Amino acid sequence: MKIFITLLISILSLPAFAAGGFTWLSGLSHELHLAEHTVTFLLTAVIFIVGGLVYRAKTKSIDDSLVPDKGISFRNIIEAIAKFIYNLSKEAMGEKATKQYYPLLIFYFLFIFINNLIGLVPGFLPPTENFNTGLALGVWIFIYYNWKGIQVQGLVGHLKHLMGPVLFMAPLIFILEFISHAMRPLTLGLRIRGNMLGDHTVLAIFSDLVPYLVPIPFYCLGIFVCFMQAFVFTLLTMIYIGMAVETHDHEEHAH
Repeated sequence: MKIFITLLISILSLPAFAAGGFTWLSGLSHELHLAEHTVTFLLTAVIFIVGGLVYRAKTKSIDDSLVPDKGISFRNIIEAIAKFIYNLSKEAMGEKATKQYYPLLIFYFLFIFINNLIGLVPGFLPPTENFNTGLALGVWIFIYYNWKGIQVQGLVGHLKHLMGPVLFMAPLIFILEFISHAMRPLTLGLRIRGNMLGDHTVLAIFSDLVPYLVPIPFYCLGIFVCFMQAFVFTLLTMIYIGMAVETHDHEEHAH
């Protein structure tokens, strides 16, 4: 069954890439007067919501939620990913912060992962291939972790956090930290855009040249790249949030 699915994907890649850049949503994008990456983003949002409802239905009772499915299933895959992100978050942020920020982290990881994966489906372009998508995701994280930093430390405490421990170096460090923080949404957007564009371009080239069998390893590599980009984005989000609230945590322990 797995071999059949893999071969089917490689065969379907022929019309997708050989048709001169054909995409399924280009007509709908034109009708709605929206950019294609925006329409695809909305489609992945619908897929994400449907997936959440399916998972919810599979764990609607206590017995259903406690007893795992047998073998490889949609629920087991989601729970394995969720456990991986939770354990990673505990290592990066601590258990207390993880319990508070985990819903955002797992949402970001799964949503970005889905937006990356859809680019492997012939006839679709990943929304994360467009810089605006990555920048928007990065800007939201930038606003969120600064807001949380101000919430837990206060405005003055959060600003002090950007000045470093040495008083006479504070103005210089503040300027450097300000620039570093301001660049974070940009670097997040550029990183995910560059990697997804490169992966999609390589897959398109090899699918055009040799549409049968040869693209299979590149699909496998593409899945890995999709996972890694969602992973890196989520890991950086953990670090940014953790750094924004860490002083407050230390002060609590000191008291």
